[in-house]
Amino acid sequence: MCGLLNSKIMKKIMNGAALIGAVTVMAASSFAVEATKPDGTAKTSAAPAKPAELFEDKVVARGKGVELKQSAVDNAYTLYKANAAAQGQNIPDENREAIQEKLLDRLLVTKLLISRATPEDKAKSAEAVAKVMDDAIKKYETQEKFSQALTASGMTPELFKARVTEQTLCEEVINREVGSKVTVADADAKKYYDENPGQFEQQEKVRAAHILIATADPNTRQPIAADKKKEKEALAKKLKDRADKGEDFAKLATEFSDDPGSKSTGGEYTFGRGQMMAAFEAAAFSLKTNQVSELVETPYGYHIIKLYEKIPATKLEFAKISEDLKKGLKQRDVQKLMPAYIETIKKEANVEIIGAKTPVPAPAAALPPLPNTK
Repeated sequence: MCGLLNSKIMKKIMNGAALIGAVTVMAASSFAVEATKPDGTAKTSAAPAKPAELFEDKVVARGKGVELKQSAVDNAYTLYKANAAAQGQNIPDENREAIQEKLLDRLLVTKLLISRATPEDKAKSAEAVAKVMDDAIKKYETQEKFSQALTASGMTPELFKARVTEQTLCEEVINREVGSKVTVADADAKKYYDENPGQFEQQEKVRAAHILIATADPNTRQPIAADKKKEKEALAKKLKDRADKGEDFAKLATEFSDDPGSKSTGGEYTFGRGQMMAAFEAAAFSLKTNQVSELVETPYGYHIIKLYEKIPATKLEFAKISEDLKKGLKQRDVQKLMPAYIETIKKEANVEIIGAKTPVPAPAAALPPLPNTK
């Protein structure tokens, strides 16, 4: 049930390039925003660039080996507003100019980073992109279903792949030019672990499975007709009865569930509080081991949940997380170096913002992150 539980794959693709302050502008796909907007509302696709014969597509920024036109900024703004709306945020029109300035800067920095990519960077990026695409398709079981999910969100597989390629390539450049200068010793990681105990407390979790009988159109994300919904409810009740009578729950989920993200694994998820939709989470945590829930309705449809295991809260052992912690601390330190690095590559490229009223700032934390990796 894509969207109830944040997918690590999609989160990596769409959550924003942490190392570059989300400099790459990407259209959000449905599985990235469903966790924050669970009603599955379809996203708006980017508006096409204005025809050259009707409107002049002005160059708004240029530098050594890079050029940025107004249409790219306009399209980025359209995507930004659509993604914000999909997450329940309203972007006032009076903020357009300020946001477009920041979007221009992000697009420009992306182009500058890509222009610095070496053949080795490109080879590593290609490997990463191939894995991301493969993982994404596997999650949706088939290329066709994956393409349908992208289409519902206003994207195409080609555009999706192009955006992921941009992001991974930017990250490879940053890893080589900035990350290579940063090291985190074991002692530094241990010190952080000891001084921040709350960050390593693993909350209570449950391991549960569900069968989803969808009541929303898979392409439009809109609710189905009332008569069709009654049919779906009747099917869900029959499956609930079969589960109560002891039929193999995993087999039922594999055969009947409409959740592409879990049906291949028997509908199973392991999750803590705050990761699922409220109704689904409340039902799962209230069950006893091996108990099957009543029907749980969400904007996705009707869910039948079976609890397999309750996993008590615990503290993560340093030995088991030390490497991941060191990577996280390194990323934090790289982030601190990014503003100066970005200014350096701008100066080296003699970047010129054409017609700008004021200098365009570096990527600002004040701007809500665009759905973009890591």
